[in-house]
Amino acid sequence: MRIIMFDMDGTLVDSGTSITNTINHVRVNLGFEKMEKNFALEKLNDPNISTSKFFYGTDDFTLQQKELFEDYYKENCLKELELYAGIESLLEDLSKDFTLAVATNANSFFAKKMLDHLNIGRYFQTILGYDSVKNPKPHPEMINKILDKHSMRKENAQVIGDSHKDILAAKNAGVDSVLVNWGFSNHDKDAIETIEELKNRIYIKFNS
Repeated sequence: MRIIMFDMDGTLVDSGTSITNTINHVRVNLGFEKMEKNFALEKLNDPNISTSKFFYGTDDFTLQQKELFEDYYKENCLKELELYAGIESLLEDLSKDFTLAVATNANSFFAKKMLDHLNIGRYFQTILGYDSVKNPKPHPEMINKILDKHSMRKENAQVIGDSHKDILAAKNAGVDSVLVNWGFSNHDKDAIETIEELKNRIYIKFNS
């Protein structure tokens, strides 16, 4: 029994435009200027900053911010949403040998909606979002919850993500991880560049 846990945004799907548009919708309603897309996405993945403080100027997300974000995202999350090239065939191959799951800091309802829209939701036995845990990534709670649900040992698990939040969550849970470089961050080191390289890394870990 072996499990692969994927981050969603920036790893499986390119949702950068809809995420940035949603953040900017909230910012404009709060009286802030819009942010440039690449800058916003880079900061969204930065584990060293408070996202609520950085984007909206508050210590925690307020009810108003959550409602503005979710109302807009609900209507627009499927727009300009794309699957990264090669992901579907990768999942098809991996599903023959592994249990597959999604661990995302997005809302689990939206995550399932987006993955189903792109016809890959069927590959995942579990899709877990921030609303299913007290502490989102980089905290290990999400990773541990998926391990427990599937009765998996951490030695038989791997986390795939485009953000250091994903890698830290895996490290904090004692799970192996792979950092990919086709997502929202531009990593200088320790990140792989292609789907083929990712597939090799996965099978090397579990066949060694």
